[in-house]
Amino acid sequence: MWSLIVAIVVGFIAGLIARAIHPGDDKIGFIMTTILGVAGSLLATYGGRLLGLYGDNSVAGFIASVIGAIIILFLYNLVTQKSKA
Repeated sequence: MWSLIVAIVVGFIAGLIARAIHPGDDKIGFIMTTILGVAGSLLATYGGRLLGLYGDNSVAGFIASVIGAIIILFLYNLVTQKSKA
């Protein structure tokens, strides 16, 4: 349970950084940025566990969480651009 809470807090910060790093004009608000950051952190945590990079009670590092958040933000932009067209 503690690792999930840490992943969420790290994801919040990672989402803000990912949005600042990711190029483009994102029209998403603060709450959606937070949700994407948390999803990226959870992606990095559970993806790393699946690949054997982290133990069962470990969370992804900060850099991995930012990378996961950038991936989620990129995918979000792909989905929303196709639905607008």
